Amino acid sequence: MDRSNQTSPLVGFVLLGLSAHPRLEKTFFVLILSMYLVTLLGNGVLILVTTLDSRLHKPMYFFLRNLSLLDICYTASSVPLILDSFLTPRKTVSYSACFGQMFLSFAMGATECVLLGMMAFDRHVAICNPLRYPMVMSKAAYVPMAASSWAAGITNSVVQTSQAVRLPFCGDNVINHFTCEILAILKLTCADISINIISLAVANVIFLGIPVLFIFFSYVFNIATILRIPSAEGRKKAFSTCSAHLTVVLFSYGTILFMYGKPKSKDSLGADKQDLADKRTSLFYGLVTPMLNPIIYSLRNKDVKAAVRDLLHEKHLTE
Repeated sequence: MDRSNQTSPLVGFVLLGLSAHPRLEKTFFVLILSMYLVTLLGNGVLILVTTLDSRLHKPMYFFLRNLSLLDICYTASSVPLILDSFLTPRKTVSYSACFGQMFLSFAMGATECVLLGMMAFDRHVAICNPLRYPMVMSKAAYVPMAASSWAAGITNSVVQTSQAVRLPFCGDNVINHFTCEILAILKLTCADISINIISLAVANVIFLGIPVLFIFFSYVFNIATILRIPSAEGRKKAFSTCSAHLTVVLFSYGTILFMYGKPKSKDSLGADKQDLADKRTSLFYGLVTPMLNPIIYSLRNKDVKAAVRDLLHEKHLTE
């Protein structure tokens, strides 16, 4: 293509969002704002209790604190942009803000995938090798494990974002999404994106495929070990130690697989309905999952519930 016809939308991008469904915008604004506040509150409380309560100064809760911080950062990188797009008639986002949001979302998402794998290893050692657990999951082990999750996610985000930001864009700068999602942005470029697609595929294998396989096989061994426990009470107690993590994994990866694995509709009416469904699904992954994570861990973990009760009781006494 002639270079004179290539432009870079330095003014910004236009986020289409729910522009085709204006009657839904107010409803979605209230719904998303409510869910965002619940996400901040739930994850904030979880970070607070796992930091202040000495009973929760264990590897599992250290990982959980990192997971809550990731969820806060992930939603903070995208939700304000979504809410603003519902309020303003001209749904534009600057070039730098768009790629900044993409960088943060990529970094937090990839980090969370790796961290869930680390948490699976923690639960595997706790169930299959309980006597060696204090030695294997010492502070010298679990702190670098969490740090490496962050480092891996940020590194991946630097690679993907730096490749995307160098692409030339031609004409249309409308992103058919709530946020600056990379696949939607790649559709706007007038350059060869084969390197970007290959890079994304490799990243999906590393940050989705490998953690999923690791979690799957770790739980195969976990369940086999639990089933060999002679008493029903022992089996129940052992399963309760990993049920919250397994629930979070199913929510997170199940949504991702649904988003990218379902077949695409070919007729225009079906494509329009699917487009709306895809956007709802992306919201589910981007907001509902982070909102549910602290609820799941609070409801299914007696130590966390006890710590929250103590925190509320202490606050009540000081008033």
